[in-house]
Amino acid sequence: MQISDLPYPDPGVPDARSGPRLLLWLGRGQLGGQAKSLAWGVLHFCGVTALPYAVGLGVDAVVRRDGRGLLLVGALMVVLGVAISVGDAMLHRTAVTNWITAAARVQQLLARKTAELGSALTRRVAAGEVVAVSTADVEKIGWFVEAVSRFLAAVVAVVAICVGLLFYAPAIGVVVAVGVPVLALSVLPLLPRATRRADVQREKAGKATELASDTVAGLRVLRGIGGEELFLGRYREASQQVRQAAVRSARMWALIAAIQVLLPGILLIAVVWYGSALVLDGRLEVGELVAAFSAVATLLYPLRHFQEIAMAYSFSRPSATRAARVLALTRTESDAADAVDASAAEPVAAPAPGGDLYDPVTGLVAPAGRFTAVVCGDPDLAGRLAERLGGHPLDSAAEGPSVLLGGVALDALALDTARALVLVQDKDPVLLSGTLRELLDVPASGAVAPEPALSAAQCGDVLDSLLQSAPEGIADPMDARITERGRSLSGGQRQRLALARSLVTDPEVLVLDEPTSAVDSHTEARIADGITALRAGRTTVVLASSPLLLDRAERVVLVHEGRAAATGTHRELLRTDPRYRAVVTRETDEERRLADMEEALTEIEESA
Repeated sequence: MQISDLPYPDPGVPDARSGPRLLLWLGRGQLGGQAKSLAWGVLHFCGVTALPYAVGLGVDAVVRRDGRGLLLVGALMVVLGVAISVGDAMLHRTAVTNWITAAARVQQLLARKTAELGSALTRRVAAGEVVAVSTADVEKIGWFVEAVSRFLAAVVAVVAICVGLLFYAPAIGVVVAVGVPVLALSVLPLLPRATRRADVQREKAGKATELASDTVAGLRVLRGIGGEELFLGRYREASQQVRQAAVRSARMWALIAAIQVLLPGILLIAVVWYGSALVLDGRLEVGELVAAFSAVATLLYPLRHFQEIAMAYSFSRPSATRAARVLALTRTESDAADAVDASAAEPVAAPAPGGDLYDPVTGLVAPAGRFTAVVCGDPDLAGRLAERLGGHPLDSAAEGPSVLLGGVALDALALDTARALVLVQDKDPVLLSGTLRELLDVPASGAVAPEPALSAAQCGDVLDSLLQSAPEGIADPMDARITERGRSLSGGQRQRLALARSLVTDPEVLVLDEPTSAVDSHTEARIADGITALRAGRTTVVLASSPLLLDRAERVVLVHEGRAAATGTHRELLRTDPRYRAVVTRETDEERRLADMEEALTEIEESA
């Protein structure tokens, strides 16, 4: 498999029983790529390990004053240099190919599993964990797959050095052949402890990152209640724990690296000392001693790959375990039943334009072409109702039958058709990074241009702010960039830009959940007028409790205890329905009781 051949036509069925089994399965699936990488690695490392023998032959030729032999040694060193260069380049190319293809295979498997489980996946695994597995963990898995071929080539090189010395200089080769296995196995007792410390570091780093994300996301609220110092203190403590864990992990890996430098150094001293004695006794030639010295010094290079494979495995094993945990998920009976129910009937045709939006659960009716406001005493109920009206409730089985548009159930429509007909903007909309022009470049009917939408959403000050913060040379605010999630903007500015984006889309039905909760009353009044004018003749449903919005609505529905309890205009309901008045005016129970008593006394006085 080459990179140009990706994605895989079929990534296969993984062995997801455990992390190590998943790594083994990936390795078996890339035997061809690993063989190529191993072949080039052997060429590279054998070239490196052959250099000491060539040096030894050259020294012997000089001692014997053998000019022809010296020329042959020079030619041999040129060949070895070419082999080292070509082998290194191709080893890197093939190893990185193994890395990328292994990572791509795991990503395809995760994508297939996500499509298979659908919404059931996020009910059983946190969405953040799925994202982490498909990004950082996939890279660590690919690193181990890449390092395997280099490690095997390094093993071949170490064996070649030992065997070569045994034949070239048996007297000194025995010492090297005995010492090298000790060097290779010396760090094995330390690896489990190093792995545990690395796992602790990753766990603490994950918790610190989660805490930082929560703090940043809620920074505006924290500042409002004066709690930012408390959360910053918590993050400071968590980051210190990460630092301490990282230092402990680094100390262990530094100890492993030091051992792999110290022990070869001791072996090198032993070879020089013992070899010098052999040369003095006439049992070893000078060239053989130089070759043995160079060979042991060269051992440091392949032995580094022993440490790399240990690190790669220690980091990839928990990553592979997390990936295997996601890939091992299967559909439960309830998931399968939901899938059968959803696919039992073919998607029906879209309803004719001009149909009412009706929710059979609450009894709410939003007449076609009118501005309907919905008042709920419970904000959570309002959010769930907005999701229902959009055709994507959190739990369709618990929520009841689907919402109807023009008499057609939304969940019976094709997904893209339902999303094009009904658009829901929740109370915490997300802005993606990019220019303002890109933000407003969304699938739309084409009837509403960006400029009128921005004007209706009262985004004039937002445009000025974007233009002031834009680099020199940008004169059009539409070309100004918006940072990730619009963090450089205030909550009200983000809310208004999201509203403008929804207005540009111009769906048949637009559902807005608290679209003006983060703006002042004057701006809210102008936004209400802008929505009314721009959405004239289009079905608009706004879930809100603000009198300014409710007063602009053509029809107001009070949802009380999960049912549509009253319908009328804002002023009518405010006068006739105490439940509505309590929600809109934030009236307390005591105030309501006093108002009812005053009303009763007034009626008695009038009748008297």
